[in-house]
Amino acid sequence: MTFSEWQATVPAVIRADSLWRVEAYRLSLFLSDLAWDDAKLLLRDPCTCDVANQLFRAVGKISSNVSEGYSRNTGKARAQYYEYALGSAREGRDWYYNGRHVLGPKRADARMELTTQIIRLTLTMANQERRSNRRVVKE
Repeated sequence: MTFSEWQATVPAVIRADSLWRVEAYRLSLFLSDLAWDDAKLLLRDPCTCDVANQLFRAVGKISSNVSEGYSRNTGKARAQYYEYALGSAREGRDWYYNGRHVLGPKRADARMELTTQIIRLTLTMANQERRSNRRVVKE
């Protein structure tokens, strides 16, 4: 499934939220959906059962931390959660690397590229918020 195809399946209630404008959120939500099938594949091999669990948990935390950070009212608080998302993205990328023997190189490489894109975005977001002391109330 491509990102464009996936976006069309996301419920309107999620797409209507101002959070949807945050690229890191959209990409990490997409990655968490991809990780569902990846984890099921990893669970088939006894050697990668733990990888499946860790991968799914790490990837699932990325969008959750972006959304929680987005909802904070100070730059410092937002930066903290964006840094949590950054850490989860890096962890997810490592688990994808560890699962590459079962997932296959094409799938693993595509997922690691996507997590690297999310890492760049969340790193930028955290740095921007660290430099900001503004208070914002979001709907």
